[in-house]
Amino acid sequence: MEIQLRKIAGLLEGAVIGDDTVMINNVRGIDEAGNGDITFIANPRYRHKLEYTGASAVLVSPTIKESTKNLVVVQDPYKAFARLLGLFYPEDQETPGISDQVFVGEGTEFGENTTSYPGVYVGRGVRIGKGVVLYPGVCIGNNVEIGEDSILYPNVTVYRKCRIGKRVIIHAGVVVGSDGFGFTDPGRENRKIPQVGIVQIDDDVEIGANTTIDRGTLGKTWIKRGTKIDNLVQIAHNVVIGENSIVVAQVGISGSTKLGNSVVIGGQAGIVGHIEIGDGVMIAARSGVHEDVSSGQIVSGAPHMPHQKWLRTQACIGQLPDMRRTLKYIEEKIEALEKQNKA
Repeated sequence: MEIQLRKIAGLLEGAVIGDDTVMINNVRGIDEAGNGDITFIANPRYRHKLEYTGASAVLVSPTIKESTKNLVVVQDPYKAFARLLGLFYPEDQETPGISDQVFVGEGTEFGENTTSYPGVYVGRGVRIGKGVVLYPGVCIGNNVEIGEDSILYPNVTVYRKCRIGKRVIIHAGVVVGSDGFGFTDPGRENRKIPQVGIVQIDDDVEIGANTTIDRGTLGKTWIKRGTKIDNLVQIAHNVVIGENSIVVAQVGISGSTKLGNSVVIGGQAGIVGHIEIGDGVMIAARSGVHEDVSSGQIVSGAPHMPHQKWLRTQACIGQLPDMRRTLKYIEEKIEALEKQNKA
């Protein structure tokens, strides 16, 4: 594909500074880009690379007003970069059809233009919307609902009665609706509590590879619209995650915890059960959240604390050996003065 820079600028609602007739045939990172490529600068720390890149054009924010390079000025270079990737590297379109090596249970319905590859298992009473793609090894339990244009990659498992919305992307190895971890007399009898709820995943959610989402003990575990979940995340029974939230890899969320809208959770954070996280909260990587967090806060550390306090705490850690020596010196001085006074 080869596109003139002025056309790219028009598609991105941007303005060209430089030669708008240059032809672009690829999108590359700023270090790898060469003649015919377009790249981007979204983070100010890479501003110094602008004059050194070999790219024919660079997507930049309005804070950059001149350069020896051809620029396309847009409000959000990273978002514009994402749009260009979709333009230059469109997803392959699957050929609709249901393989004769797919098991289909009684009463199951497929919508128009669905695709099911060999080795898919679909249980009884399943409702699959139009345009859904099921890759090899997908297992769909009884009475599941899957909305239109959703994609389930290889070896995804969706247990009985769970509901998946429209345009949901579920990557390889994900398990939706496994039993919540509930036992009476833990450490003694370990008697299992039946898990009779479901998982509901709303429209436009994406779930990364090998993530697990447990079904509700009663009611539902609920992932709301537009939320994006990374690989290797554990979401326990009856958790609710609000709209447009971000959950990064290796996060664990314990049972019955409720997250508001637009919550961002960094990698390897752990959240205890039965608490509430407000709208717009940001939780730093490797934090341990042990109690409610009100809306709009940024927290870090284990146990968690306000981020600015955590930064001050971390700044002290390297000074602890010197502080210990100082305290020991002061203690010795005080002890010597006390002995002198007694004498």
